[in-house]
Amino acid sequence: MRHRKAGRRLNRTTPHRQAMFRNMVTSLLEHERIVTTTPKAKEVRRLADKMITLAKRGDLHARRQALAVIRDSSIVAKLFGPLKDEYMDRQGGYTRIIQTGQRVGDAASMAILELVNYKEDNGPEAAA
Repeated sequence: MRHRKAGRRLNRTTPHRQAMFRNMVTSLLEHERIVTTTPKAKEVRRLADKMITLAKRGDLHARRQALAVIRDSSIVAKLFGPLKDEYMDRQGGYTRIIQTGQRVGDAASMAILELVNYKEDNGPEAAA
């Protein structure tokens, strides 16, 4: 029985799962939007919200804790720079999950995980 055991295993070993979540959080903070399965999105959301909360704290220890997860200094600089300023007045709920239906190959439920302040850029026609 899995009583009082938080988190999903997703049929992966612990190191594989941790590496996958780190890569997905890095991609989410880089592109501000990713497409994945719903269970993965729900797990990555937890880690992404923690990273934004660390950025809001903004001290050296928080930056080092974020670097222990993200491991790409340019993404951490973006997190502690422009993304921090966008979410400074927000009290949580930095990501949103949008259900998109089933994947064609195996009918897995798919979702879009994006940051709340994500603005879709449709090119020069959108600006006019």
